[in-house]
Amino acid sequence: MARIAGVNIPSNKRVEIALTYIFGIGRSKAKKIRERAGLAPERRVNQLTDSEVSQIREIIDGEHIVEGDLRREVSINIKRLMDLGCYRGLRHRRRLPVRGQRTHTNARTRKGPARPIAGKKKA
Repeated sequence: MARIAGVNIPSNKRVEIALTYIFGIGRSKAKKIRERAGLAPERRVNQLTDSEVSQIREIIDGEHIVEGDLRREVSINIKRLMDLGCYRGLRHRRRLPVRGQRTHTNARTRKGPARPIAGKKKA
């Protein structure tokens, strides 16, 4: 099991898929990293040599913001919106959907489980 950017990536998966376990790396970034490292698409993590793993690690460290730094940057951006008091910041503060989704129905993931309203009768 290789350790890149503080994350243990699974060894039985293809490199392109395994890199997506790192926060901040999706499929397209993983593909670009694999191509920059000069690896074949069908290579698996357990087939990589130590030099190839260190090359991938250097590419990620040098060019991409991942894991802790990215999480910190995202949380700082959200906090800035909340401090400004802009509409998006207010939506974050109230834990409601931020990107214009409807809330009359749905939005249960963001709002949490439905709470009963006292005195309301079922029709």
